[in-house]
Amino acid sequence: MEPILDQLRYPIGKFKAPESFTPEMINGYISTIEKFPAALVKAVQGLNDGQLDTPYREGGWTIRQVVHHVADSHMNSYIRFKLVVTEDNPTIKTYHEDRWAELEEAKHAPVQISLSLIEALHKRWVAFLKTLSPDDFKKTFHHPDSKADVSLNRTAALYAWHCNHHLSLITELKKMMGW
Repeated sequence: MEPILDQLRYPIGKFKAPESFTPEMINGYISTIEKFPAALVKAVQGLNDGQLDTPYREGGWTIRQVVHHVADSHMNSYIRFKLVVTEDNPTIKTYHEDRWAELEEAKHAPVQISLSLIEALHKRWVAFLKTLSPDDFKKTFHHPDSKADVSLNRTAALYAWHCNHHLSLITELKKMMGW
């Protein structure tokens, strides 16, 4: 049994990359990414500022910070996908997501700003993903922190998980709080 903190941090479990990928799996990841904006809007619909400013666990981000984090993270991922397809194993730029989440706009800006951004970004991202071939998904970027080459197959799986992970953080908190 996972410790309670891990259950709060990872309500759907930590990401585990598959050992191999099929076109059906990739299509499923794309579908998850495509459906995510509407699910996120539904998850935060009707929440007031006090609820949006509630952390999903002690020491964790608020719902507002989670929504803004998703926009930041998915913008970075979209750019990484584009870099991989247009360059040969590019080294990506990393960022300190924890520091970004602590910036004043991430802590206080209306969530609608990021919800609109996520909706538009995901439309563009999915349109792009649907043009990629199976060979494109095998292409890689170099991650300077892990010093590993990471395929777009794995990255698509990670971001489908990322969508479900953050959606679950919000929906589990709402259940726990009785909202």
